[in-house]
Amino acid sequence: MAAALALPAHAQQQNAGTGDAGVEKRGRITPFNGAAMPEGAAATDKGDDKSAGGNKKPADGTVPSSGVNVFDRMGAELPALPAEKPFTGKVDDAYGAFQRGYYLTAMDLALPRAQLGDPAAQTLIAEILQQGLGVVRDPKQAAFWYGQAAEKGDPAAMFKYALILMEGRYVKRDRKKSEELMKKAADLGNGSAQFNYGQTLVADNPGPKGLKLAMPYYEKSAEQGIADAQYALSQILVNVDGIEESKRARAREWLIRAARAGYDTAQLDIAIWMIEGIAGDRNLEEGFGWMRRAAEGGNVVAQNRLSHLYVNAIGTRPNPVEAAKWYVLSRRAGLKDDALEDFYLGLNEEQQKQALSAANKYRRS
Repeated sequence: MAAALALPAHAQQQNAGTGDAGVEKRGRITPFNGAAMPEGAAATDKGDDKSAGGNKKPADGTVPSSGVNVFDRMGAELPALPAEKPFTGKVDDAYGAFQRGYYLTAMDLALPRAQLGDPAAQTLIAEILQQGLGVVRDPKQAAFWYGQAAEKGDPAAMFKYALILMEGRYVKRDRKKSEELMKKAADLGNGSAQFNYGQTLVADNPGPKGLKLAMPYYEKSAEQGIADAQYALSQILVNVDGIEESKRARAREWLIRAARAGYDTAQLDIAIWMIEGIAGDRNLEEGFGWMRRAAEGGNVVAQNRLSHLYVNAIGTRPNPVEAAKWYVLSRRAGLKDDALEDFYLGLNEEQQKQALSAANKYRRS
């Protein structure tokens, strides 16, 4: 809908038979200087578990309780669930049919209501026509019903019709009205509209000013689970001056939430943040895990970076075959890297053969 957020990206698998089982994991991602990884916490001595044997601690108050162990909990009656509150609202049979996949039934039930001016029914009809669910797809008719529902104040329809007005394919293009509807939908709580209106503010106000104007909308959208907004918010919190420290401290949290939602750019960035210690402590192993996840999802930059991690044993053990595999994949996608090319050419013939075979068998997860 609007221009993408222009912000700088800061940007275990086991050893595959390389014979390096005793090699320690390494340090920084940049430069690849082989700095030693910080030592892990010493193993704790848990001592003997006397709770499962005959030497139980006295329960006379002289010794602190160690809690209820798993054996004590087994077979215990669970507390009763709270009573379910009765539903007193009006049942929407059309929407219920839609949720169950009975699209023609939903259409039959919603159409009379839509014709009488019910905005919820009009939006439902528009969705069915837009997606071609059980009927022939008809974007033009869908645009009509979205427009009708938007005029009556339905936030979801406002958002969809704003996009249609901006595109100008099935109705006359009207950017001013599109932005007005997008703002109304955002102010009424539609998460997608909140993110898109934030993008509009960024596009219309280049630089930190636009980012600060958009930030409240990104925050609301992020709270509703919109991964794009979570990612955008994380970048603003790290890169823009004058942000409250209490909010800035949540930058990594928002980036992780976007990464967990499957946003591959967020997965790449959180990997780099963890490895380089941006907006939080360094965690080489978790950083490696996120980098691998982004690479396996098809992110070409992550594939290149993952190769470097394997070469330099950052967050993992060195694995020349895996390193070469990910380099080959990123190179095939058009990402050149002279350092990795030199590494690849330095492998023996058998290692190169294994890496090429692994790359040929690779399928995006």
